[in-house]
Amino acid sequence: MPESSHRRRLLVLAICCMSLLIVSLDNTVLNVALPSMQRELHATTSGLQWTIDAYTLVLASLLMLAGSTADRIGRKRVFMAGLVVFSVGSLLCSIAPNLTLLIVFRMVQAIGGSMLNPVAMSIITNTFTDARERARAIGVWGAVVGISMAAGPLVGGLLVQSVSWRSIFWINLPVGLAALLLTLRFVPESRAPKARRPDPVGQLLVIALFGSLTYAIIEAPGSGAATVAPFAAIALAALLALLWYEPRRAEPLIDLRFFRSAPFSGATVIAISAFAALGGFLFLSTLYLQNVRGLDALHAGLWMLPMAAPTFLCAPLSGRLVGSRGPRLPLFVAGTAMTASGVLFAAFDAETSDVTRFLGYVLFGIGFGFVNAPITNTAVSGMPRAQAGVAAAVASTSRQLGQTLGVAVIGAVLASGISSSAYRDTFVPAARPGWWILTACGLAVLVLGLLTSGHWARRTADRTAETLQSPEVRQTVGAA
Repeated sequence: MPESSHRRRLLVLAICCMSLLIVSLDNTVLNVALPSMQRELHATTSGLQWTIDAYTLVLASLLMLAGSTADRIGRKRVFMAGLVVFSVGSLLCSIAPNLTLLIVFRMVQAIGGSMLNPVAMSIITNTFTDARERARAIGVWGAVVGISMAAGPLVGGLLVQSVSWRSIFWINLPVGLAALLLTLRFVPESRAPKARRPDPVGQLLVIALFGSLTYAIIEAPGSGAATVAPFAAIALAALLALLWYEPRRAEPLIDLRFFRSAPFSGATVIAISAFAALGGFLFLSTLYLQNVRGLDALHAGLWMLPMAAPTFLCAPLSGRLVGSRGPRLPLFVAGTAMTASGVLFAAFDAETSDVTRFLGYVLFGIGFGFVNAPITNTAVSGMPRAQAGVAAAVASTSRQLGQTLGVAVIGAVLASGISSSAYRDTFVPAARPGWWILTACGLAVLVLGLLTSGHWARRTADRTAETLQSPEVRQTVGAA
């Protein structure tokens, strides 16, 4: 019976990883297709940014709602709905006649995607209750990101080269259907013991904050301060309103008490920094390889392998290290490698030489491979299981927000420094400030990883977990 139960848990992990695969694959495949989309749809740099950020922005805005809704009405039910909506959105993207509709259909995809990753992580958290087993499972989860990075550029390059950019969305359909059928058959339903009430005001404030901030950053180079200033003001007002309103609710969308835990707060900022670096890295690399070096989509995809392969290899190792020794060592390796990669490009123009570009890509892949498992494990460990969906959703939101901001900020920096009449000549100097920003992101991972993984940090996590437990649970624990 235990062996059967173990096999069942592994099957649930595999099904959850399928959902992560199509969501992650969608982003990596899309990056390789950007230049092809730019030519066919006559898109500007900001148009390319919106193709990516419309998706990650909606994801970031809805992930916490999806997590709390899944805890309330059933994780399996929400997960299956997400698979259906994501697959339909993928089909619509493949037939989009123009850039505007493609961006709209990407948002439909994102609505489905918001129901997948945080809910899948919550399912994993509730399936693997042993701390070490859970850390290994999360390591496998992180390895799937590596698989998507390795397979995405190659599959995307091959499809773009042999068919068209539209075909990159077709691969989501069979995987989504298979995951749906397997979920229906094998994944058990689960809910939080106490249902959380919806928080529509908090949800609207989150959408206003993320949407207006992203718009202000992306449109700043082309529209000027007068146009984007109102959106920046809306973002600030929404943030202040969230900080005032959420603590006054009995069951808020974002429980700000989570952030009293130093490891949780650290994991949130580390996730934003690491995924901002990833978003900016892929954006700059794809445009450089195809638009400056003149590589086709397939060969540009092959150049992503030195980054993708280390991510794939290091993610499970990171998961095992987190399980046996805690998050400090993986975060130290991640921050050091990502910082070194950023310095190579920012200070030494690594992209201009095959050798230094290869080394920079390998270093970034190692860093990103080590960073994902400690983020996820730290975000959910120590939290009451009843809060697993919300805690995992905050971690996932931080990832998507980071990637959104990375593409928005790096794209805006690039657009402000590049000349359309001398694109190839001005790209490297225009991208240099962006690489310094990615260096700062790597340094943030390193410093915060060391600060928020010690004894003091763990004590703050224990105190936070005790605060979050219901009075009934505290009485039961005390009696035991």
